[in-house]
Amino acid sequence: MNVASEFAQKSLDEIKELLAGATLTVYSVARPTSADQPVDRSGKLATFTFATPAFNTPSEDGSEVPSFVANPVPGLDAGTPGFARAVTAEGTVIADFSAGPGDREIKFAEVTVSTNAPVKVAKFKFNSEGGWPEREDYYDSHPRPGFEMPKVR
Repeated sequence: MNVASEFAQKSLDEIKELLAGATLTVYSVARPTSADQPVDRSGKLATFTFATPAFNTPSEDGSEVPSFVANPVPGLDAGTPGFARAVTAEGTVIADFSAGPGDREIKFAEVTVSTNAPVKVAKFKFNSEGGWPEREDYYDSHPRPGFEMPKVR
């Protein structure tokens, strides 16, 4: 989870409270380096609205049990989820979450999204470290023009 700077000092429980009534928009792969930056070069794949409260008791495997107004929702476009951004009802960005197949914060029932097909959140967990769970050498680096990308070992 990459939290927007406005909420960086909040605890996990306070973040969960902020998510009540918020929207969770799922985007294709290109995510900004920070939740404070606008989303560009990514298509909107689906939008969920959190219920109030946004989370129930955690499940036995440690994943969170989110409450959405609707789950599944219809896909808005076709693509592979890469991340999801949570925004308050007033439009303030709360955080970005890793999303898609594999060991991600948000896992869906299907690997890809198709237009008008149901998109269902199957699992939700918080990774408060900020980095994505896979290939940390890639996702936590910020290459600049003229500099090499990190090498995978």
